[in-house]
Amino acid sequence: MTGLVIDQALPDDLQQLVDLENRCFQLDRLSRRSFQHLLTHGHAFILKAVLENRIVGSAVVLLHRSTPLARLYSLAVDAEARGHQIGKRLLQQAEARALDQGCSFMRLEVRPDSTAALNLYRNSHYRDLGTVADYYEDGAPAFRMEKALSGGANFARSKAPYYAQTLPFTCGPASLIMAMKAQQPDLAADRSTELDIWRESTTVYMTGGHGGCSADGLALAAHARGFDAEILINTKGDDIFTSSVREPEKKEVVRLVQQDFRRKVNAARIPVKTTTATSSDLRAALDDGKTPVVLISHYRLTGSRAPHWVTVTAADDHFIYIHDPEPDPPENRFETDCMNLPVADSELDRMVNYGKDRLSAAVLISRRK
Repeated sequence: MTGLVIDQALPDDLQQLVDLENRCFQLDRLSRRSFQHLLTHGHAFILKAVLENRIVGSAVVLLHRSTPLARLYSLAVDAEARGHQIGKRLLQQAEARALDQGCSFMRLEVRPDSTAALNLYRNSHYRDLGTVADYYEDGAPAFRMEKALSGGANFARSKAPYYAQTLPFTCGPASLIMAMKAQQPDLAADRSTELDIWRESTTVYMTGGHGGCSADGLALAAHARGFDAEILINTKGDDIFTSSVREPEKKEVVRLVQQDFRRKVNAARIPVKTTTATSSDLRAALDDGKTPVVLISHYRLTGSRAPHWVTVTAADDHFIYIHDPEPDPPENRFETDCMNLPVADSELDRMVNYGKDRLSAAVLISRRK
């Protein structure tokens, strides 16, 4: 289309972007507040397609902290301007901009009944990752799709299913569920199991509120369910997570819990290796058929300084992949942004140290021999 210009959207474009969104979509619209945040503060970029001083198309792309992952959150083209490949040009420009910013993957969701959009994505070499039930406001499902932006390279993919934690303090149980299901696909994955594991592995207290889970506790929970577990941890003491607990009485409770866990670990003959879990260790575990559950500092992924458990799902020559069990829709982090996250080895080596004590912990899960 002659005269069409695609460029970065600016804060002054806010009203036109909102008007375009309202013209293009009846449901699941981006709000004015969301556009304003993404234009000024969001870890994202918005492209606009301009014709005769009027915005006739837009592409909203979210960028993921510390990983080479981009997500096409919205692609809108005015009905009066369709049929001129504006959507295709916006998509190509969005991919190029994401690649320039270090992204290797673009992900998206699309309605199964959106034939034009599906054709565009499939013709642009996006591949299906699966279907998400009840995704849209009207209950319609979504197809989840992905494209490798780095020259069509073959990237590793895991068969480990994704399970999102259902409570703020159950990242450890959710990660363990995913690791066990990678080893035993018919294992139950539900909130009851999640809570059972939390009760068995919690440290009771944490930075505030309910406690998280220790490596020893998670290893014992896996062992009780018929799996082999191996612990990698860089401390021999009982002061695990105590630096994040302010009250002396609570610190003592955490120490007592850890002491009890370690006695039970020793009684069960669960191997414990005193070491920092590096990306090389995690790759070796995957090569041996094990599924690692790893403690990270969530700060590098989300800005949160809380300790956080994730599941390592696969590795290739480019990245190590993780399932992060904690989506956060209000912060534009959905399951699509949390599953099989590609992370460079050097970045993961920075993630696997939590707090001022630089605690490192991992539990390697495998089928019992």
